[in-house]
Order: sequence, then structure tokens, then C-alpha cells
Amino acid sequence: MFENDRYGQKNEKGFYKYELDRKGKQKKVVDEETYKLIEPVVQGKSDFSDEDIIARMMLPLCLETVRCLEDGIVADPADADMGLIFGIGFPPFRGGALRYIDDMGADKFVELADKFADLGPLYHPTEKLREMAKTGEKFFG
Repeated sequence: MFENDRYGQKNEKGFYKYELDRKGKQKKVVDEETYKLIEPVVQGKSDFSDEDIIARMMLPLCLETVRCLEDGIVADPADADMGLIFGIGFPPFRGGALRYIDDMGADKFVELADKFADLGPLYHPTEKLREMAKTGEKFFG
């Protein structure tokens, strides 16, 4: 992208084209040229289910939150979840990453993480989380 002067909003072309809408506000528009540019570096195409996409995004976020709690970066699960909700806009109806794990069940969460473990260390549950999964412990009550 860089070699083709596609810097994004800076010069109104990147992965998307940027055009002005009726109100004069910049909006992204799919640029078919992008697909041609990245074709030589694509290592194959894969279809992912909605569930796989959600898992690939949620697992690292949740596991990093667990690590923050275990490392004492946050004092308790409520602080971690509130930080995610107010800090990065985590969906409030989910209650935060640790509530998300609790709702799914630590055992199911660890099982899901193990399914994606080949994607790298961000997908590896901590030993403490594995222990929680075995004992049925929760972050909240």
C-alpha cells in the first residue's frame, strides 16, 4: 500500500477510497483496486463464520484483560470491565471482558481459546484461568 502511495485519509486513498458525501463529510468507499494490489501477498483465501470472527477478536482482548488482573495492573474484575466499557467502548450490555468470560463459562472459554491456540500466544489461556475453568470459579460472585 505504501509503495503505491495509498496512505489512507491523508491522500484519500488506501484500503478504501475516501469521497465526500452530500454533506461534505469524508466517507469510506470500497476500492476494487485494493484487491488487485494485495493479491500478490495474499497467502490464500479462507472463509470464516461469524462465530470464528468474533472469537478471533474477543479471545485476545479477554485474555489480555485476565493477564492485567493477574499481574495487578487492575485491582479487581469490576475495574477491568469498567475500564473497557468507558475506555475503549466495549459493549456495555456484555458487561466487560471478564463478565463475558463468566457468562460463557471459563471452561467453555478456555476450550474456545485452545481451538485457536495455533494463532499464537495471544490466544493461550493463563494457568490461573485454566484452574478457574476446572473448578468452575468465576470473576464475579
